[in-house]
Amino acid sequence: MANLTSGSICLETELKRVTTELAFLKTPSTKNVSSEQENSMQVTLLKSKLHRVTTTHSELDYEGSCAIDGHLLDVAGIREYEQIHIYNVNNGERFTTYAIRAEENSGIISINGAAAHKANPKDLLIIATYIAMEESEAEDFKPKMVYFDAENRITHTRNTLPIQVKQAS
Repeated sequence: MANLTSGSICLETELKRVTTELAFLKTPSTKNVSSEQENSMQVTLLKSKLHRVTTTHSELDYEGSCAIDGHLLDVAGIREYEQIHIYNVNNGERFTTYAIRAEENSGIISINGAAAHKANPKDLLIIATYIAMEESEAEDFKPKMVYFDAENRITHTRNTLPIQVKQAS
């Protein structure tokens, strides 16, 4: 190619630069995530928690997986048939099932069906639900955490946890 002298621009050099730039722009990049992609990412957060409820029943032959006092479901924002995660404090069992509504203000926490093998009456349980949401929604989201005494009466509720600190030795 011939060199252009006006303005000291070499056409051949400029053509190579533009070709290289176009090739770079066509190459997919996995390192650079656009702000649009970043804003559409989903995270899974704790939605609600019944903390240290006491198992009242363990019914192997009863249909339904975990019957929970209807008032407790309402306070925690757990829907009937919603997936729940149960963590047994006494034996370390962790399992997933679904919630069904028990009698209002009864204090019932009944582990039913096959799940009855994983909890006994008087076992302490943590029952949790989770929610997936956009990263942008997560900034302002607060879970509903409900705390109980030994009779499954609500002692208090919170939407944050205290910061865990190092214990003195």
